[in-house]
Amino acid sequence: MPVTNCVAENRDAILRAVAFARQEGAEILLTPEGSLSGYRPDFDRDEVADALEAVLTAARAARLALALGTCFAEPADGLCYNQVRFYAADGAFLGFHGKTLRCGSLKDPPRGEIEWYAPAPLRTFDVAGVTVGALICNDLWANPGCTPMPDPHLTQQLARAGARVVFHAVNGGRDGGPLSAVAWHYHESNLLLRALAGGIWIVTVDNCHPGHIDCSAPSGVVSPEGRWALRCPERGERLFACTLPL
Repeated sequence: MPVTNCVAENRDAILRAVAFARQEGAEILLTPEGSLSGYRPDFDRDEVADALEAVLTAARAARLALALGTCFAEPADGLCYNQVRFYAADGAFLGFHGKTLRCGSLKDPPRGEIEWYAPAPLRTFDVAGVTVGALICNDLWANPGCTPMPDPHLTQQLARAGARVVFHAVNGGRDGGPLSAVAWHYHESNLLLRALAGGIWIVTVDNCHPGHIDCSAPSGVVSPEGRWALRCPERGERLFACTLPL
């Protein structure tokens, strides 16, 4: 779905997805990285809090759990995290995954989002009786050109912790040029290989804004056999539902 720096536009896009999920009878909705706040640390905290309440109200009415990608300032410590926030179908907050492999330059000290967002320990969540985990963009593929830390193979860690599904929220950089084309293949191969290596389902969704160029990575559902169970077109908004035979 499109992710912009306008919180109202992002809220409305997520509400469209909630309505679609309700129509499809879905149990949980995954949204891209930064899908509510925009992919930035300097969002209006009050505006995001109000938009979050609107999304939660709609999700509760739909009896829909959420794996919501957003940047968020945690009240407990005041720190800003790049998160996937998990909510149960009744609206109960289950906790969040904070992006671990935050992108940055390879300089010393590194510069970039590694300076903007706080890290959080890796963990799993129980959603409707299923153990799941979340990763955010580079957490999964550990791009060697923008990861100033070792690859801890987070998909494998989640699989060993008992996760059966990994919800992967993406908002990758791209310009439609040769580098984007190479990165696309790198992203796709990592999705397939890591699902196979961990024996896990991966549900992955990317930002499609701007809509005139391909996304940074394919969106869809990868099976534990390393095959696409559902794969979306390369560009444009596409809401989808898929039943996982867990």
